[in-house]
Amino acid sequence: MEVMTSTSGPGELGAFLRARRAQLAPEDLGLPEQDSRRKVAGLRREEVAQLAAISVDYYTRLEQGRVRASTSVLATLARALRLDEDQQRYLYQLAGKTDARPRRRRPAQRVRPAMRRLLDQLTATPAIVLSKRLDILEWNAGAAALYTDFSQLPADRRNYLYLLFCDPVVRNMHLEWEHDARDAVAALRMESAATPSDPELARLVGELSVRDADFRTWWAEHRVNNAAYGTKRYRHRLVGDLTLDCDTWSSPDGSGQRLMVLTAEPGSPSDDALRILTSWAAGQPSGSLSP
Repeated sequence: MEVMTSTSGPGELGAFLRARRAQLAPEDLGLPEQDSRRKVAGLRREEVAQLAAISVDYYTRLEQGRVRASTSVLATLARALRLDEDQQRYLYQLAGKTDARPRRRRPAQRVRPAMRRLLDQLTATPAIVLSKRLDILEWNAGAAALYTDFSQLPADRRNYLYLLFCDPVVRNMHLEWEHDARDAVAALRMESAATPSDPELARLVGELSVRDADFRTWWAEHRVNNAAYGTKRYRHRLVGDLTLDCDTWSSPDGSGQRLMVLTAEPGSPSDDALRILTSWAAGQPSGSLSP
């Protein structure tokens, strides 16, 4: 079994291009079907080269990591492969065409006091501060009541993606686990292009690749998004089913930290259940929120 323990490298751009063309069908792009027995899934290299108006030899060498793509070629490839905004940003990062440069060491992640105060003031809704690699840096009582008592976990296990794949309580409460997990993997995959030398990120990817076949498969697909908003459906052990809107906001300090807030439609059954849950959590002593 091949396990990916690094997040970027000379072959990552080619791997992304191969994964993306495998996801596209010729008929979706207006290309004629040349035969009914294709040897590869999706588009052939020749078809991508045709759509991007570049030579097949050049595109082949690009996938093999033997040439560096110019900005103009990346633009034509983005159009040819129908990349969305997140995928385009990821493509440029892999090609080294962004201002973001990997750093060997990153300063310890600390939440600004203003962010901590905001968390404490969000008494009626769960909220979490996430790092770039989805570490759970801070949380309020509502988030602990919804998910798990993070204070009882080792610091290196307070990671949203790790809990989603490896913690049975957190995993099983997601009624649409595959959708939510795939989104989280895609968000981490996007971060990996900007910080390929982060040893903690490489450790997380390596461990999850070993422990979970779904993670291993989805990581290899190179799907990317920023997971800024969406709807999540939970089945909570105390209050039953919840449908919550999940929104994230980036910190203005440039740290890459994000505030994730979960809210319910006012007057809905989920709103009533969330109020019961957060009210119960507010009356519990510290450390008593675990199942």
